[in-house]
Amino acid sequence: MTLVETTPTQSTLPQASASEDDRSRKFVLTLSCIERAGIVQAVTTFLFERGFNIEEHQQFDDGLRQTLHLRTAFSGSPEYSPEALEEEFRAIAERFDMKFSFHDQTKQRVLVMVSKFGHCLNDLIFRWRGGSLGGDLVLVVSNHGTHRAMAEAAGLPFVHIPVTPDTKADAERRLLELVDEYNIDLVVLARYMQVLSDELSRALEGRAINIHHSFLPGFKGARPYHQAYDRGVKLVGATAHYVTADLDEGPIIEQEVIRVDHSYGPTALSTVGQDAEALALSRAVRWHCEHRVLLNQTSTVVFR
Repeated sequence: MTLVETTPTQSTLPQASASEDDRSRKFVLTLSCIERAGIVQAVTTFLFERGFNIEEHQQFDDGLRQTLHLRTAFSGSPEYSPEALEEEFRAIAERFDMKFSFHDQTKQRVLVMVSKFGHCLNDLIFRWRGGSLGGDLVLVVSNHGTHRAMAEAAGLPFVHIPVTPDTKADAERRLLELVDEYNIDLVVLARYMQVLSDELSRALEGRAINIHHSFLPGFKGARPYHQAYDRGVKLVGATAHYVTADLDEGPIIEQEVIRVDHSYGPTALSTVGQDAEALALSRAVRWHCEHRVLLNQTSTVVFR
């Protein structure tokens, strides 16, 4: 994209006529491509010609990587479906070599994995029941039975899949069966304390989110808050990122930080850290479910 193209604002975007009030279905378009002139015009003209009203538009021009990332929310005729829009948009996408997708208001179906720490699961359930999570929790999977009561009290099926070195491959196969059986869109590792195999990580690429204490890659391994105490940390943080075969090194979606001081022992640091983990994870899940996160090579673009 060049400087001669006008950056879109609410006042410059083409709008459907106010008399066209059949706007009962909402959609989101996300796309990424190499920067070129005419991309925004092509998108807005495509929507305008079909009577859609643009309700939100965000874009990011990555000058270092020479790429453009765009998210446009719009509404219009319920006769359209994401599949129909994708088919009609394909010629434009091919012209600009875009990676793109259309979505409607169908909520993402979320599977949560948990081990013995339940604070992130509890927070996700609270936000889901309050309608602020952005997706629908449909299943809880754990390698322990610790949080069965929490899940079932929320009306969620709970599946216990024990994991040992001898059963790990079978356990991961069972997980993928559940992903297919429940039509899962997103897998959330809410302090699931098992390392996923490279094969499983690749199978879930782009649709699995993990939460990690601290700012990566600090304090790996056991007893992270004891490590933090020993080093006299002044900030406690958490990182939510996509799962990849490279352990805890996937594209980062969100980070949360809380200031502490010398008076915080390991227990206090753990409590503060759990708050940071729950906040970072819930935001990452919501933004993913609302199609606000676009992969940008090894990083992400997040349209909040």
